[in-house]
Amino acid sequence: QVRLEESGGGSVQPGGSLRLSCAAPGFTDRSACMAWFRQVPGQERERVASIYTGGGSPAYAASVKGRFTLSRDYARNTLDLQMNNLEPGDSGIYYCAARSGWVNVAHCSTDAYTYWGQGTQVTVSV
Repeated sequence: QVRLEESGGGSVQPGGSLRLSCAAPGFTDRSACMAWFRQVPGQERERVASIYTGGGSPAYAASVKGRFTLSRDYARNTLDLQMNNLEPGDSGIYYCAARSGWVNVAHCSTDAYTYWGQGTQVTVSV
C-alpha cells in the first residue's frame, strides 16, 4: 500500500509563492508516474504537473508552465511543487498522485493514477 501525504498548502496573495511537498515513504519505484492534480468545486480535476521517475523532464499544464516547478527528491523521498507568481485561478485542493507497475512516460500524461493523497488547500486571493 502506497501512502502519499501532502503538505505546504495555505493562503497567499496574487503574485506570491507556495511550495507543496508530497511525502511518499517507501515509494522508490524508478519506473513510475508521480503527479500533482488540483480540483476546484464544480470543475474537472486538472493535472498540473507530472514526472516519470525513470527519467526525463516534468510535464506541465499550459496554465502553470513557467510558474510552477516539479521536482522529485529521492533523498527525502518527496515530490515537490514550487509555485511562483500565483494567480487566483490557481486556488483549489491540490492532490499528490502516483502510479506504478508496468508504466512508461506516456502513462504519466493521463489521469489514470492509482494512489492519491488526501489533498491540501491552496487559496490565492487579495
